[in-house]
Amino acid sequence: MKMYLISDNIDTLTGMRLAGVEGVVVHEKAELQRELDKVMADKSIGIVLLTEKFGREFPDLVNEIRLNHRQPLLIEIPDRHGTGRKPDFITSYVNEAIGLKL
Repeated sequence: MKMYLISDNIDTLTGMRLAGVEGVVVHEKAELQRELDKVMADKSIGIVLLTEKFGREFPDLVNEIRLNHRQPLLIEIPDRHGTGRKPDFITSYVNEAIGLKL
């Protein structure tokens, strides 16, 4: 299975291409929808990397795939500006998930 990147900037795409991951840069919701449809039709792609900006700006598109499809796995990654999440994101997530304060 292959990984594929859908990014909102060329810098992230360039870095991922150096690591052997193909992808595309999109900016509009319609472009993102077209790329997601293309990826969903390609059964050789098992993981889709999305920059976090798409998860924030177009959660309806991202959540629809996560909720209604088993593959591909969608993973949001930070872009060159870093993550929009707070520094203790993982600890908070684990605390919420298991109900214990670590």
